[in-house]
Amino acid sequence: MTPLRASALLLLLTACASTPSGPPPSQEEFVLTPDVRVRRLAPGVWMHVTEAGGDWAGITANGLLVEDGDASILVDTGWKPEHARALLTWAKDTLHHPVRAAVVTHFHVDRTGGIPTLDAQGIPVHGREDTARRASAKGNPVPSERLTDAQDFGPLSVFFPGAGHSPDNLVVMHPATGILYGGCFIKDATAKTLGNLEDADVAAWPSSLQRQREHFPNARVIVPGHEQPGGTELLEHTEALLKKASP
Repeated sequence: MTPLRASALLLLLTACASTPSGPPPSQEEFVLTPDVRVRRLAPGVWMHVTEAGGDWAGITANGLLVEDGDASILVDTGWKPEHARALLTWAKDTLHHPVRAAVVTHFHVDRTGGIPTLDAQGIPVHGREDTARRASAKGNPVPSERLTDAQDFGPLSVFFPGAGHSPDNLVVMHPATGILYGGCFIKDATAKTLGNLEDADVAAWPSSLQRQREHFPNARVIVPGHEQPGGTELLEHTEALLKKASP
């Protein structure tokens, strides 16, 4: 082998060895389909955003995808099976951390709609017993496994603070980064109302919010169930909306 060819081969091998196994660190957002995208919040923590169709057309819902060793955990599944399918494919083929399990935070379809895709791939979906019961009664997809009201789940900590947006709403903390996923229990900064109150318990919600604060006092970044993340001001904003809604 000539010195020139040897040099070229060494350069090629070095380039291949240094190729990252996941997305480029500089790329913060990926558009997976016209109605599914993911955004990096912190190392190993991604927010997924899915857009509804049908009766809820144009409404987006947030969730998390959290790396856990060589796998990942999905928090909430998107509005429909196609959303979950896009997220699972991206986690496996681009992130190289295939989803090993999922958590749903309450029984509404913006949280549970993708469950059939996970079931079909043999990926366990975890939720509270009350969530499973309410999802079944509503005709929504049902999580296959059960969560307690306060437990660690891989790199996550899940907690049931009490009724609020729904009687069964969980919040999920990623302690390593201080990211709290509040789901629909927490409102975004632009929200002018508490949103869909069909299953809400507005009277219990303020006490539940206080229990959440006490359980996760170190939360720094708050991800609401809809629209943009923020800081702890989202807790104060939700509290202000609750005071406005109280009789």
